[in-house]
Amino acid sequence: MNSGWLKVFIAAFFEVFWVIGLKHADDFWTWSGTIISIIISFYILIMAGKKLPVGTVYAVFVGLGTAGVVISEILFFGEPFKIEKILFILLLLAGVIGLKLVTKDNVEEGAES
Repeated sequence: MNSGWLKVFIAAFFEVFWVIGLKHADDFWTWSGTIISIIISFYILIMAGKKLPVGTVYAVFVGLGTAGVVISEILFFGEPFKIEKILFILLLLAGVIGLKLVTKDNVEEGAES
């Protein structure tokens, strides 16, 4: 895995924090953390998009973020566990992995996708 894909995974990790923050932030510090997570997430995503195809980067970012948010809501915030949710998250992750596998890692900077 090259550094571009590592950046996508890190950006998706921070996406989970800011999406949860949008729902649960209720004071200055939690809103500050949410805003900082948004800035970090999008900055890293933009850096990844400079080396990899933007459409694939965005699809992987959103897919991983969605899976992370759903799993976090179940584990930490009392969202009901439903097998259907897990199956659809697995389907989503299969699509994300498929996109990653069919995308060339050696895209040159500035090359058109």
